[in-house]
Amino acid sequence: MTDLILALDPTSRAEAIRIASAAAPHIDAIKVGYPLILAEGLGIAKELATLGLPLIADFKVADIPNTNRLIAEQVFHAGFSAIICHGFPGRDSVEACVQVAHAHGGECLVVAEMSHPGGAEFFQNGIAEKIARMVLTTGADGIIAPATRPERTRMLREIIGSKKILSPGVGAQGGDPQAIAELVDGIIVGRAIYEADDPASAAAGYADIRGNRT
Repeated sequence: MTDLILALDPTSRAEAIRIASAAAPHIDAIKVGYPLILAEGLGIAKELATLGLPLIADFKVADIPNTNRLIAEQVFHAGFSAIICHGFPGRDSVEACVQVAHAHGGECLVVAEMSHPGGAEFFQNGIAEKIARMVLTTGADGIIAPATRPERTRMLREIIGSKKILSPGVGAQGGDPQAIAELVDGIIVGRAIYEADDPASAAAGYADIRGNRT
């Protein structure tokens, strides 16, 4: 099965709750990033949790181990079930996030390569591969890999094996859900759902990919 994950980036609490509530029957998790958290605070997680879906904190944490640990503790105390961090600060920084996540029964995913055009500047030439290999030895639960470059995600799948892959870039960034669904555990869709006139219908439009993974 390929999960559908809503990237919920509106900066209004009311809009975020409205969209998430409408889309909830058609999605498998909600990813919350800085736009909503900076606007409304971490407390929004408790309101979103009432929808009964896993909440992913997409803070792309990228600091020294102690700072990563402090950030991750706040994330899981707020009610999130997973955190996303960067791998480039090094193994010990990733391990700090992993340790906190697992202590709270949650998950830690590591950005291997980003989905926007600039993501090809520094995450290639062996860097994404090195990050993916590091995931295997840090205990992290998986990686973030681009739907906009399925050939790259296919290569990263070969490295990480059965570890989880979540893939952003479907929708507004042009990623093809059909091309990526068989390679990953979840596709991440943001603007194509939360900017739609009818978020429920927009989310339901991805129903065909949710059964592709066995």
